Amino acid sequence: MRSKPRKTLSKPDARNAICPYFTMFPLSVPSKQLRGVGSSEWVLDPFCGRGTTNYAARLIGIPSVGIDSSPIAAAIAEGKMVDTSPEAIENACLEILANNDDVDLPEGEFWGLCYHPSTLKAIVLLRKALLQDCSSPERKALRSLLLGILHGPRNKGVPSYLSNQMPRTYAAKPDYAVRFWTERQLCPAPVEVANVVSRKAQYYFASTPPKVPFRIICADSRVLDFSKLGARFSRIVTSPPYFGMRTYVPDQWLRWWFLGGPETVVYRHPDQIAHSSAYEFAEQLACIWRNVAGACLPGAKFMIRFGGIHDRKANPKEIMLSSLREAKCQLRLLTVRSAGLSSVGKRQAEQFKRTLQTPIEEFDFHVRVEG
Repeated sequence: MRSKPRKTLSKPDARNAICPYFTMFPLSVPSKQLRGVGSSEWVLDPFCGRGTTNYAARLIGIPSVGIDSSPIAAAIAEGKMVDTSPEAIENACLEILANNDDVDLPEGEFWGLCYHPSTLKAIVLLRKALLQDCSSPERKALRSLLLGILHGPRNKGVPSYLSNQMPRTYAAKPDYAVRFWTERQLCPAPVEVANVVSRKAQYYFASTPPKVPFRIICADSRVLDFSKLGARFSRIVTSPPYFGMRTYVPDQWLRWWFLGGPETVVYRHPDQIAHSSAYEFAEQLACIWRNVAGACLPGAKFMIRFGGIHDRKANPKEIMLSSLREAKCQLRLLTVRSAGLSSVGKRQAEQFKRTLQTPIEEFDFHVRVEG
């Protein structure tokens, strides 16, 4: 029997939280920066992550483009931006599961302990169908929603996630997860995937924000030809990965598998900025700033939030200032303002902070395109 849907959340910004992600850029940040931007102007985020800048633009009614080299991030961002309904998402899910095709299930101790066999078969059926065709708005929304529920904590009531006990922001590595479950004698419970999809779709997609033009592109902003996007930008709101934060795909390996990646952890992603040294990192940021500035209108404004993590002994403020100097284009630094500590709000570095470490100060860099 199908479970009764939860009470829906009427706020349209609920959809922004459809899938946990390391770079939890608070929605209030881009919302504040985009006040006063006209509905005919275009916004760009060249490190869009899960698309918070793009979603903030949509709530205000502004067209936008989001770029990210992570396929996981791009899939999440695109799913929250499409126009669809809870019923359409639910029907897309049921249609796929009704086919009940024969599928090859992943094998091994991890998979046997992570998912109940019936749940794993449903996940694999959905994965196969969405890899074959994910062109419709409802399928893109379904894919994003499934990425959000693929793993997470078990609760005592109606299940919200499909896996055995696991963090929801990142996927535990297989060996650690197996030891954790075995030591605690945790076995995966059967979860009706369609039921969870139905409740989550009602929760996240009941409200429909204004319809605006948008594009979410999985690409490397260092080499992407922005001139082919068909828009020139008047506002850039972004937060690059902090120096040393290089594990986006490995820490999201289960979601990467669902999107067509391997059944094992891959520790290198070819389109990611190199983190071998602060100098090289700043040089690659400079390349991106030059590339983006060439796609901007004169007078366009940048807001770049940047901080650091304790794993790298480098000054984040100096890294960003160096990158802006090395861009050697018509960018003028206006102000550098403290954004507070990474412990305030949902910040990037907070995901990596050890208990006894002092939070690192983050900064907002305000830049204008001259000419």
